[in-house]
Amino acid sequence: MSPSPHPELLGALSSDGTARFRVWAPEAARVEVVFADSDCKPFALTREDGGYFSGATSTSARLYKYRLDDAGPWPDPCSRFQPQGVHGPSQLVDPSAFTWTDAKWQGIGIARQVIYELHIGTFTPEGTFDAAATKLEYLRDLGITVLEIMPVAECPGRWNWGYDGVQIYAPYHVYGDHEAFKRFVDRAHALGLAVILDVVYNHLGPDGNYLGHFSPHYFSKQYRTDWGDPFNTDEEHNAGAREFLIGNACYWIREFHLDGFRLDATQSILDSSRTHLLTELTTRARAVAQPRSIVFIAENEPQCSEHLLPVKAGGFGIDAMWNDDFHHSARVALTGSRDGYFHDYTGRAQEFLSCVRRGFLYQGQWYEWQKKSRGSPLHDREAAACVIFLQNHDQVGNTATGVRIHSNSAAPRYRALCALTLLAPQTPMLFMGQEFGASTTFTFFADHTEKLSCQVHAGRREFVGQFRAYADARLQALIPDPAAERTFLDSKLDWAECSRNRHLLSLHRDLLRLRARDPVISRQDHLRMDGATLSEHSFVLRWFDDDHGDRLLIVNLDGELKPGSIAEPLLAPPRGCGWQTLWSSEAPEYGGMGAFEPVADHGRGAWRIQAQSAVLLVAAPRITNPEVPA
Repeated sequence: MSPSPHPELLGALSSDGTARFRVWAPEAARVEVVFADSDCKPFALTREDGGYFSGATSTSARLYKYRLDDAGPWPDPCSRFQPQGVHGPSQLVDPSAFTWTDAKWQGIGIARQVIYELHIGTFTPEGTFDAAATKLEYLRDLGITVLEIMPVAECPGRWNWGYDGVQIYAPYHVYGDHEAFKRFVDRAHALGLAVILDVVYNHLGPDGNYLGHFSPHYFSKQYRTDWGDPFNTDEEHNAGAREFLIGNACYWIREFHLDGFRLDATQSILDSSRTHLLTELTTRARAVAQPRSIVFIAENEPQCSEHLLPVKAGGFGIDAMWNDDFHHSARVALTGSRDGYFHDYTGRAQEFLSCVRRGFLYQGQWYEWQKKSRGSPLHDREAAACVIFLQNHDQVGNTATGVRIHSNSAAPRYRALCALTLLAPQTPMLFMGQEFGASTTFTFFADHTEKLSCQVHAGRREFVGQFRAYADARLQALIPDPAAERTFLDSKLDWAECSRNRHLLSLHRDLLRLRARDPVISRQDHLRMDGATLSEHSFVLRWFDDDHGDRLLIVNLDGELKPGSIAEPLLAPPRGCGWQTLWSSEAPEYGGMGAFEPVADHGRGAWRIQAQSAVLLVAAPRITNPEVPA
C-alpha cells in the first residue's frame, strides 16, 4: 500500500478505494479490524511507535469494530460515525467526499460577535442538523453572528444534553447522517454565520465508554471530577490520551470547518505538565485552521482570568470566558432570590457597573458560598473577552423544572436588563428561544438504561437540592425524570411563539441592530466609557465620542426616581449639545407601557427616570434660540 495521505490519522477513513485504520492500544499484542460484513475477513493491523496500530486495505465493507488480543470487538474510540449508536459498529467515512462551498470564508475573531447557544435536538421539532439549517436565515436577520452548538458527540439513547458523549469524533447519529453537520456549517458560512462547537474534554459519559478496553492510560488515576474520571494528561503514558483530545479539536476544525470551540468546565481539565493540555490544544488547532482564524471560549467556574492571556504571556491562548458573575447578579436583580450559589450577589447597580467596566466581579477576593477566594485579576483583556448572558443551558436547566428567567420576572425589568446585555461592550450570548420569550422549559434530559436513569434522576434531585427552595420535598417530586420522553419533548422550542411574542422579538432585533450599526456602541471599547450609580438599583453608562456624539444608557431596575436635578456629572450633555432619546425599553412595540423623555428641554431641564426601564440617549447639537443662552 502507498503511504497514507493522513499520517496524523486517528480512527479510520475510506478514500481512493482504500480503508485506513489507526488506533492507540499500547498494551495490546494484536489488534484486528472486524468487519460487520461476514464475507470480509478480519484484518490485522501493524504495531507502530507510540503504542499505535495502523494499516490499510481494500474493502467494500463500511461497518467495523476492533478486536484486541481476542477480546471485544469494540467500536473505534475515534469513530467518525456510529449509525447504530454507541454500542454498534463504527462506519468508514470518506472525509473528502463532501463538497464545500465556503472557500472564501476567513473565520472569525472574538470582537463584534453576538453568540446564540442552541441544542440541535430541541431547536426544531425534527431535532436534526438539516432542520436547524432552515432557521439560519432567521438567526442572521436577528443579528446573530456566531452559533454555539451544544455538544454533538455520539452519546447513548435517543436524547441527551450532549455532556454524556463517549465517541467524541462522531456526530450524534440521531441528528442526521455523517455529513449532516457539514451541510449545516457550510450553509451557515454561506449566510455569514460562524459555528463553534461545545466540546467536553474533562470526562466521558458512563454508557458506551470503551476507551478503557483499549488502554487503562486514557484516564487519570489521581484526579476526579464531579461527572466521571478525567483524562490522563500528565501521568505515566499520557501521550495517547493527550493526542486523543488535541487531535479531536484539530479534526473538527479540519474536517468540519468549524470556527472554534466552547470548552466545557475547563477547571476540571487537570494537568500539571509544563505545557498544559489547553495551551497545546489551542496552538495546534489554530495552526490547522490557517489561514482561517478561530476562537476559543472557556467555561471556567473559578474564573481563572489568566487563562485568557496569550500563550507567550503564560496563558492558554483562550479568547473569551463565560461571565457567570453577570448572570448571577442579573438573576438576583430579576427574582430577588439569593438562594444557593446566588448567595454572594445583590443585583444592585454597583455590580452591573463593575461587570461592564471590569469584567468579572470576583477577581481574587473572598467568596462566601465556597468559603474561599474566587477568581483572579482580568489583566488588560478587552471587553469582548467576557461573554455575558441572562440565560444559558445550565442556568435554565439548573432550576427545578427548567423554567426560563423571563417567565419568572417582571417584564419591564427583564427588558431593561436585555438592553444592558445587548448594548454593553462585552460579548453577548442568547440561549435559543430567549429572543422571542419562549415559554417552553429546558430541563435536564438524558436517555440511559433503567438503572443508570434512576441514578441520574436521583443525582439531579440532589444537585438542585443545594437551593433551599428546591429541597422542599413537594418540589423535589416535581423535578422531571431526565429519561422520560416528555421531559425531552417539553424542551423543544415552539416556533409559533415567534409571531405570538413579536414584541420581545422586535426588542432583541432592534437592540442587536443598534449594537451592530451604532458607530459608538459597536466598537466595544470599555476604556472610553464611564458609569455611575443613580440609586441602589439604577445606574448610568456613558460612551464618549467626539466624532459621533456621546451615548448615555440609563438603566433603572426599581421604581421611578424622584424627578428633578441629579448630582451626577455623567448626565451633563457635552457643551452645545442636548440629549435625544434613541431607544427605550418601554416603547409600546416592545410591550412597554409607553416611554417619555427622561430629561426636559434636551438636557437642560429636570430629570425624570422611568420605573423599570432602560433608555439610550445620544448627544446632538442643540438648535440655538438667540433669546436663550446655550
